[in-house]
Amino acid sequence: MQNLENTVDRIQELIDTDTEQQLRDELNTYHEADLADIFQQLKPEERLSCFTKLDEEKAADVLEYLPPQLQVEILGEIDETLASRLISKLPHDEAADVLGDMEDDESQTYLDKLPEKFSSEIRELLTYNDDTAGGIMNPKVLTVGYSMSVKDALDTIRIKAEEESMELYYVYVVDKHNHLLGVVSLRTLLTSPVNLSIADIMIKDIVKVHVDDYQGHIADIFMKYQFNALPVVDLYDHIKGIVTWDDVQDVVEEETTDEILTSSGIVTDLGDDDDDVLTGSIGHAIKARTPWLFITLIGEFIAVSITSKYDHTFTALPIIAAFMPLLAGLGGNIGTQSITLMVRGMSTGQVTLHSSWHYIWRETLTGISIGFIFGLFVSLVTWKWQHNIELGIIVGLAMALNMTIATMIGTCTPLVLKKMKIDPAVASGPVIATTIDVIGLAVYLTLVTWYLVSIN
Repeated sequence: MQNLENTVDRIQELIDTDTEQQLRDELNTYHEADLADIFQQLKPEERLSCFTKLDEEKAADVLEYLPPQLQVEILGEIDETLASRLISKLPHDEAADVLGDMEDDESQTYLDKLPEKFSSEIRELLTYNDDTAGGIMNPKVLTVGYSMSVKDALDTIRIKAEEESMELYYVYVVDKHNHLLGVVSLRTLLTSPVNLSIADIMIKDIVKVHVDDYQGHIADIFMKYQFNALPVVDLYDHIKGIVTWDDVQDVVEEETTDEILTSSGIVTDLGDDDDDVLTGSIGHAIKARTPWLFITLIGEFIAVSITSKYDHTFTALPIIAAFMPLLAGLGGNIGTQSITLMVRGMSTGQVTLHSSWHYIWRETLTGISIGFIFGLFVSLVTWKWQHNIELGIIVGLAMALNMTIATMIGTCTPLVLKKMKIDPAVASGPVIATTIDVIGLAVYLTLVTWYLVSIN
């Protein structure tokens, strides 16, 4: 696709000039993913006008690429019968996501209009938690009987693939009660003698997930084994569906977004339907961003309280106030670096609680080294600027101690939270910054006070 901005301008021009057929032809030349990008740049009325000019198959594909808010918006604006047909063309997991984002009465209306079998399958998916394997799986799964021959299995696959839209990643082997027994790759099926039994060529050591497994655990399994799909089973080992790599890609993106927002002090688990902090309601944004700001406010009041106890120090040596932003800034930055490395290391599995002492020691040495370098530099600059070597030593020592302590806090805090089964990402941003501000000020002002006492 050409430049998105130019494309949107052309689409808007065609809408304004009311050249309907030309607009229809233009829209149908773009890939569905590109159309989704274009639609997000259009005004609501323009978006609706364009969507209604797409072929039904293409409209359903575009719907799949759109964010949840726009899916609900568009389906709410078009005819209910057309909307039901479009929903029925979506993959089961996508259809469940769309209906799950609607109000209960609205989703119930669509469920009643959908084909009975499809509606029943979607209703079952909606009973699972959104964040579990059951909530993201596709119940359409390709299965064959373990007593079949390779020839019978291939014939079965042809019939099922023709009758129903299925993901053709792996073929799962089941017994007559639908218990999962094994898995066979399409490559193995196509290259095996046709008279062989499926039981002889299937892999019995199956990597699988449970319907109630949370999506973070599922993403870890995909990252570890690099499969294209994983079977989902219930408590009795009945196969219920599959989770595919593209489902997990969405999960990883969502988890990464949550981690970034949480580390910035933005609450992501408020439970609101409209959970997009950037594009959702202002009220939701306020609720998401306020809690940690209040905690930061309390922390900074503590810092103010500490500073107020050193009035006599500021009176005796006013220049010390000029170095406070320097200490807070560098201490906060190096602490944030350490905590980011630890949180990311834990999320990727590089850092574990068993290996924590190695990383604590390593980061402490790093903090001491960097603190020494910056402390020495600040000492020399302060000495040159103020012509006071004692002040230079005090500021440099405070800088070195502050950066070392900040590194240790940044390293240990996420590990402690992990041990307490709290999301380590909540330690980033406001917590680390406020803690380091308080400790850094206390260290700096105490050293300056000791210096003033020693020279009097």
